[in-house]
Amino acid sequence: MTAQGLKHQPRQIGTPRRTDTSRHSREGGNPEIIGNSVTDYLDIWSSVYVKKATTGRGRNSKISPYGIQKLRELILELAVRGKLVPQEPNDEPASVLLVKIAKEKARLAKEGKIKKLKTLPNLSDGGKSFQSPNGWEWVRLGDISADIHYGYTASANPQIDEVRLLRITDIQDNSVEWVTVPGCEIDSEKIDAYRLEDGDILIARTGGTIGKSYLVRNLDVISVFASYLIRVRHLTEMLPAFVKVFLGSQLYWNQLYASSMGTGQPNVNGNALKNLAFVLPPLAEQHRIVAKVDELMALCAQLEQQQTDSIAAHQTLVETLLGALTTASDQKGFEQTWQRIAEHFDTLFTTKHSIDQLKRTILQLAVMGKLVPQDPSNEPASVLLEKIDKEKMRLVKEGKLKKQKTLPEIDDAEKPFDLLVGWEWARLDDLVLHSEAGWSPKCKAIPRDGDEWGVLKVSAVSWGKYDPAENKALPEMLEPRSEYEVKSRDFLISRANTADLVARAVVVPKDTPPRLMMSDKIIRFAISPRISSQYLCLVNNSRFSRDYYARVAGGTSSSMKNVSREQIRKLIVALPPLAEQHRIVAKVDELMALCDALKAHIQDAQTTQTHLADASVEQAVA
Repeated sequence: MTAQGLKHQPRQIGTPRRTDTSRHSREGGNPEIIGNSVTDYLDIWSSVYVKKATTGRGRNSKISPYGIQKLRELILELAVRGKLVPQEPNDEPASVLLVKIAKEKARLAKEGKIKKLKTLPNLSDGGKSFQSPNGWEWVRLGDISADIHYGYTASANPQIDEVRLLRITDIQDNSVEWVTVPGCEIDSEKIDAYRLEDGDILIARTGGTIGKSYLVRNLDVISVFASYLIRVRHLTEMLPAFVKVFLGSQLYWNQLYASSMGTGQPNVNGNALKNLAFVLPPLAEQHRIVAKVDELMALCAQLEQQQTDSIAAHQTLVETLLGALTTASDQKGFEQTWQRIAEHFDTLFTTKHSIDQLKRTILQLAVMGKLVPQDPSNEPASVLLEKIDKEKMRLVKEGKLKKQKTLPEIDDAEKPFDLLVGWEWARLDDLVLHSEAGWSPKCKAIPRDGDEWGVLKVSAVSWGKYDPAENKALPEMLEPRSEYEVKSRDFLISRANTADLVARAVVVPKDTPPRLMMSDKIIRFAISPRISSQYLCLVNNSRFSRDYYARVAGGTSSSMKNVSREQIRKLIVALPPLAEQHRIVAKVDELMALCDALKAHIQDAQTTQTHLADASVEQAVA
């Protein structure tokens, strides 16, 4: 592998097709034309994604389909603005529909099936977010609903199934697994007041799920709904599915957040929901809108699945090809694999995940001796080990070093790969003059002030990066222990952390701030001056070492792990000649800088695409 191979620039993903955006203004917002925004920018919607969460060092990154999310938002916003399907002049206008709704509500109240509702105030022009199409009417959500009221207060009981109690937690991804919904005790005379029917819409009224809605369909059990839900009861003159479309739009969400109450935990009440501004189309158009929304949401689901499959396939391809580099049995196989990667570099390395995989592979190749050429004139590592051993014997004889317990010989089962000529297997302890852990005083919860004494937190030791700002102030009543002060060139390894972060290593740089001491979760190794500490840092952070620590780490929980100083001392190191160590470190630094530049380029392209997605939504609903 050469640095030249990394200088390819990734192609920019998802460049939008050119569209005549001036059509919008010329046609006056014609729904048929503006609706094309959904498909005109399919390449943007299907290519823009962001990482939601990362575990470890970029592994198992969860992908959030940002473009698809924005596409769904656009569809719903176009729907409630009358821009998704054409209007039909022959449709019975919404004003007539409102008269029918009023008559139905009056009849239901007379029959005692609903309470007589107070007349809601008319919407002022200031309450209307946009100019509605001809035949549409601005109303309030309470105007077109039979009733809006809270659920039933009861304890859920999984042993009861005669009457189920639907809770917020039972609603996931707009669906309910009714077989898992628990039951509740309820008097027979109360069931009718809370019994769910097809067409009812439930809205979460508090907490992190505030505003989440669910349309009841194909109900085949008897169920009531819990008190943290609000029901919007439907009328026969209204299409519940269109109300559900409204409850997904920004028109709804903007009003909901503005009207939600509570400082600690936001919540919304029934009165606030009744007063939400709602734009009402003719009933026939409601049906056309819902049909189009269903069609386009199905398209979104297909795009999302294609995107997920494409990302998974891309990750598998990258990992397989890079894995072939580290498992190549000979130089010819290695060169052939790298040639295949180099030929398709700009296609393979187009995501942060792929760059992270490349960086890990660079580390693996580095410690296997496949990153730089060997020089037969270099003093072999066997001679280097002999010199270090003599140096340690001398220091012990002079009383400057305690004699360490001899560690077991390295057996063949521990060796993950074959070594090159001039390299030797060694344990980390073979390359170390001495080591010690820090201490664990009860510190202040704040960082130290200026150059006062402080104790480093374990987070100060990262992947090859030292962060002295990660410290806690030492209380005034405690005397500092200068023997634990961190100094330039110290080789530090974190002894405890989460499973993926345990045993991270760093070499303390020059001009490090003084008066910072190690905690007992950090171990300092004094590396022989005959060894490159930076090379050992690469070894410690490579996959082979990570696999070793994963095997030996202990801990009281599955997330928090720790390794002992003895286990770290036993880490095996593929040791090249000293001159080659320096060449490897220089090459890794060079290639990592190129990878970081490549990742920044990808991030810039992704940011541009995200802005394009946002701008497309804004343009379509303007």
